Amino acid sequence: MSCNLSLYRTEPCKDSVGGLDKVYFVNYSSSLYSTITFDTTNTDAIESITGTPSAYEYDIKGTSSFTQNIQASRENGTTAFEQVLELTLHKLTIADHKELKLMSFNRPHVIIKDNNGNYFLAGIEHGMDVSGGTIVTGGAMGDLSGYTLTLTGMEKAPANFMESDPATVGFTVVNS
Repeated sequence: MSCNLSLYRTEPCKDSVGGLDKVYFVNYSSSLYSTITFDTTNTDAIESITGTPSAYEYDIKGTSSFTQNIQASRENGTTAFEQVLELTLHKLTIADHKELKLMSFNRPHVIIKDNNGNYFLAGIEHGMDVSGGTIVTGGAMGDLSGYTLTLTGMEKAPANFMESDPATVGFTVVNS
């Protein structure tokens, strides 16, 4: 792989927004990466996936965020990308309690849809670990009653864009 730059960038229009719309959790599989087909022109974009793995859809609104931190070391000659997903899930339920416990034991792959309609696949090779969070019912009536979760992954590259929604790419979306 060449490390030489090959693209310029102009100042873009101010037509994008922050925030997340949905996340989809996919049970970890060490073979997921090998089932992905990348776009031949945009080689960092996922075109399709074979095997139709289930993607469990979570609607999210408000304070959730996705950040990718570049971890580069000149001394070691290494670069990695830390992927951090911060989620706030409203309302405590028995079913969610059980599912989030299972998620904490697992290391799912995560598809993230932002408020601009972009889809990203995080934890593509190594999955994402629940590295923190809370189960909280606030002190005042207007406080959060729900869950906060932090999922962290470390990958060789930033989370890949997906060319389309999970169902079109090849996932089986579970949302009921």
